[in-house]
Amino acid sequence: MVNTKNIICALIMCMIMISAQNVVVEAVTCGQVASNLGSCIPYLKGGPGPSGQCCGGIKTLNGLAKTTPDRQTACNCLKSESASISGINYALASGLPSKCGVSVPYTISPSVDCSKVR
Repeated sequence: MVNTKNIICALIMCMIMISAQNVVVEAVTCGQVASNLGSCIPYLKGGPGPSGQCCGGIKTLNGLAKTTPDRQTACNCLKSESASISGINYALASGLPSKCGVSVPYTISPSVDCSKVR
């Protein structure tokens, strides 16, 4: 005969497993943004065209930022990171994704409202 305690434990375990599947984990961190886009800084300061490594980082980051919260995190990281680097040419920054064949849903600038990024 099946023990009632065992049935209750099994039901609790099922509920825990089902609720754990609904947890949303943010995939993008500022560390990832910085490490993927660090090679773009020379170009953003007026150097020669973006390197293959820079464009690869942009494509990687774009692939990581699949959800609205991830895109907003990436946007906020870009804003704060770029503000801490002197000499960034924001005209170059706003055109950088398209130079690398990537479309992003916002303009990279110090005034972008990242809460509106979808």
